Amino acid sequence: MASVKHQSGVSAVESARKLSLRRLAPLIVIACISVLVLAMGWQRQISFETLVRHHDTLQGFIAAHRAAAVFGYIALYIVIAGLSLPAGAYLTVIGGFLFGTLLGGLAAIIGASIGAIVIFSIARSALGEHLVRKAGPAAEKVAQGFREDAFSYLLFLRLVPVFPFWLVNLVSAVAGLRLATFATGTVLGIMPATFVFASVGSGLTSVMEAQERAYSACLAAGRADCRLTFHPADALTPQLFAALAALGLLALVPVLVKRWRAR
Repeated sequence: MASVKHQSGVSAVESARKLSLRRLAPLIVIACISVLVLAMGWQRQISFETLVRHHDTLQGFIAAHRAAAVFGYIALYIVIAGLSLPAGAYLTVIGGFLFGTLLGGLAAIIGASIGAIVIFSIARSALGEHLVRKAGPAAEKVAQGFREDAFSYLLFLRLVPVFPFWLVNLVSAVAGLRLATFATGTVLGIMPATFVFASVGSGLTSVMEAQERAYSACLAAGRADCRLTFHPADALTPQLFAALAALGLLALVPVLVKRWRAR
């Protein structure tokens, strides 16, 4: 009898372990692909330098196949966001440069949102609330508080561009947010900064021409350290960052009012 109970207990543990591995498998695969891409440096191909070098080819393709180019851009953004690669800001600027502020910004929002939803869904299926429960009652209480005001918190995290995009995706998944809340908060939260970066990209023509002239002069001088450089973070001026932070704090007003009323 004891032997039968022992065997049933072992089989239950084994089946639970298999279930956990099955849940974690998609997330592990994505993590391995992300590590491989980062190790190989492939994400660095999405850069201002690459844009300048292939500018004429890209513009020619867009002129001939505009719809296909937009869908291709969105697909690339989904992959980048889904793999949690640190190239979203560059890609948003490039979208604004290639398609203009409105179309480039909308395409970036669609791609980033779908990519975020994909990795959120996979992480929620793999992790869900299991990690929170295992972390203890304190972590479960924090997660519960996050879920109660999920939309406001998520909007704040998305509006203020200091929180990594991928980290917010995973935190939301672990905390057990509803998909509808996550999707709505993500779309609305990334809109302001996305259109800012797309606007910067749409005005890059003069910057690109100046960079090309400086690059050509550097090569003509025989220097070996010639590079074309542009950092999307340069677009986040103190005034713009303050405006985004103010929007983020505004998103927390409902939470503060709720806490005040509760007291």
